[in-house]
Amino acid sequence: MKKLILITIFALIAFLSACSNTPNVEDDDVDCTIEPTHEDCTDDPNDYPVEPTNPLLDPSYEYIDYNEAFDQDHYDQIMVEVEAILHSLTLAEKAAQMVQAERGSITPAQVRTYGVGSILSGGGSHPSSYNDSADVWYDMYEAYQDAALESGSGIPIIYGIDAVHGNNNLYGATIFPHNIGLGATNDPELIYNISKATAEEMLTTGINWTFAPALSVVQNIRWGRTYEGYSENPMVHDRLTYQAIAGFQDAGVAATAKHYLGDGGTYNGIDQGNVIVANDIVEALHLAPYLEAVKADVDTVMISYSSINGVKMHGHDYWINDVLKGTLGFKGFVISDWNAIHQLSGSFEYQVEQSINAGVDMLMEPSRWQETIQAIVNNVNNNKITEERINDAVSRILYIKFKRGLIDDPYARLSTSYLYNQEHQDLAREAVRKSLVLLKNDDNALPLAKDDTIYITGPGANNVGYMSGGWTTYWQGNNNADIGVGTSIYDAFYDVISSNGGQLVNNMTDASTVVVVLAETPYSEGVGDNGTLTLTSGNAHPDNTTALQIAQTAQANGKNVIGILISGRPLLLEDHLESFDAFIAAWLPGSEGGLGIRDVVFGDYNFTGTLAFTWPIDFAQVGYTSNEEDYDEDSVLFPFGYGLQYID
Repeated sequence: MKKLILITIFALIAFLSACSNTPNVEDDDVDCTIEPTHEDCTDDPNDYPVEPTNPLLDPSYEYIDYNEAFDQDHYDQIMVEVEAILHSLTLAEKAAQMVQAERGSITPAQVRTYGVGSILSGGGSHPSSYNDSADVWYDMYEAYQDAALESGSGIPIIYGIDAVHGNNNLYGATIFPHNIGLGATNDPELIYNISKATAEEMLTTGINWTFAPALSVVQNIRWGRTYEGYSENPMVHDRLTYQAIAGFQDAGVAATAKHYLGDGGTYNGIDQGNVIVANDIVEALHLAPYLEAVKADVDTVMISYSSINGVKMHGHDYWINDVLKGTLGFKGFVISDWNAIHQLSGSFEYQVEQSINAGVDMLMEPSRWQETIQAIVNNVNNNKITEERINDAVSRILYIKFKRGLIDDPYARLSTSYLYNQEHQDLAREAVRKSLVLLKNDDNALPLAKDDTIYITGPGANNVGYMSGGWTTYWQGNNNADIGVGTSIYDAFYDVISSNGGQLVNNMTDASTVVVVLAETPYSEGVGDNGTLTLTSGNAHPDNTTALQIAQTAQANGKNVIGILISGRPLLLEDHLESFDAFIAAWLPGSEGGLGIRDVVFGDYNFTGTLAFTWPIDFAQVGYTSNEEDYDEDSVLFPFGYGLQYID
């Protein structure tokens, strides 16, 4: 007889091996820290809490080191070499090092002439086509690097990319769950391994700088970038940040802590908006993850488009110079976001002056990079920016280039055998399993029998692109599901059902179980800002309306109805939950979403995911989080830390 228990985020924090007698039949040797629900790891269920606890009552956690702390001796050795290079550069060459151009706006010949310090590929900016191979990417990278070494300074470029859930710009790369799902796992070792795997797949193209991880402590789920943050609660970020950064940098890729500061706390969740709170709240909620980032010796920090109490972060001397570089002692370099300094007041030259004097070391100016170089030179010549400040910025950039090995070997590359290899597929599948949160399971509707007769419907049922979300192949995601790899929920279910005597049928009438997969359409950044958060409006897929009607009809006809939600945030469910016997929050699970969901739905593994976000009962409750001093778990639909599992 199966029964349900609640699991809390603290069980995961302590890695308690709670509880399933459902065996993992695939493995002989079981690591209970990785598979706590295996039968060999079972504890007495009576020792497990049956009521959710408020994680804020016990914010302690065990700090896990995966990476060496900042090495002062190594830093000092590098800085001797940095100083030698710095003194050999002209002002124009220094200014060029402080500029990052977009691939589509600069040629290798221009790199050779101007000696820019960095190039990026923005979301969806491929060498020639969305399905370019790793070899094509490397050829492009190599051409730019050749040109940089032939420039007047002879300094290699550092090439940046948004590898935010795998090397997601590269066709055929492993796509991991977005951070909102990883926050639900609350598993630092898993996060470390995902960062490391992502770095390895990046290095098949030669590129060794990612604009990740996002450390957005999201306070309002209307925000279109909610899924880029691990949690509403800084405690979860404290738990995962160090390991996310260490995984990248241990593998040889520069990480970026972003977006500094407060991007997740804007009023009403408006993208690039204003954070209107006192500084002590900014520190407690939004600065906390950056303490871990600096502790992990993160290479770069990207500044947020947003403002704090009306002051744009790209011009915020206090938070960048005084706090980040001063109090926290950050040693790497600070980069602006895409064209972000344009939101500062005044002329372009004045915007450059403000941002550099506030502590920004490298300006991401995708198309105006030539003008930016000249603006830096002009500001120095006009005594608006000191050459001492320029030297500081360039020294920081050169330090990271030395630290990442670019000066010694700018052409380093890993074999393409790392791309979507079995180890990375298995890791992504594990991440999916651990990210799933079981919200409802009346009358033991789950797990499903493998010989069941099932009807699967809904817009998310057979689309890997929807499961992957934004920042996949393209900036806004890939609506046509063509990411080169992966298994949909439909295909994963078909394989297990057809091989175990069950059947997937084409209509609800013939089925005993109906699986309805609801979805948001892919989005990123402000495009995803949502003023309704319902299942049938905003970014919700238009076919959700029909799918919900099917669920209601199936429920009325006595079917076992299972709901799966593919989304980048909690959506309002209160009016629809009664149509489902069981309901799963699957987030944006990525390429292995179908297989990972299948593993748990059919009982090969147990649910272990817990909510890293409060799930509101209605729209009026949006913005109410576990950070509130009077947080009332009983007032919300599902509280922070909530999650069900089944157990013998």
